[in-house]
Amino acid sequence: QVQLVESGGGLVQAGDSLRLSCAASGRTFSSSTMAWFRQAPGKEREFVAVIKWNGGNTDYTDSVKGRFTISRDNTKNTVWLQMNSLKPEETAVYYCAAGPSSLFYKDPRMSNGYAYWGQGTQVTVSS
Repeated sequence: QVQLVESGGGLVQAGDSLRLSCAASGRTFSSSTMAWFRQAPGKEREFVAVIKWNGGNTDYTDSVKGRFTISRDNTKNTVWLQMNSLKPEETAVYYCAAGPSSLFYKDPRMSNGYAYWGQGTQVTVSS
């Protein structure tokens, strides 16, 4: 079992930065594939970024490459999403998700591979 709690969302202007945090509890965090997804009003939940259990590999959706960075510290049971140069169209609820270690090499961009989800944190980017 893994419990996830996101924080760090807020209201920012276009071009600003935010750092989201996801604090995890449970014994399996250090062996979990961790990801961030987001869901804008009226849209489906979409993949943003994923990190391997040991932090050695990451992947991003094309639209955020070069601007967002996912990282983790297994000693702190925390994963972060550093978001730079935010755009208004990135306004959404951002969710942290945890899945098995093997997920990273299967289809980590699909939300149905993740068994555990946080409650989400709202990010609003004004123009």
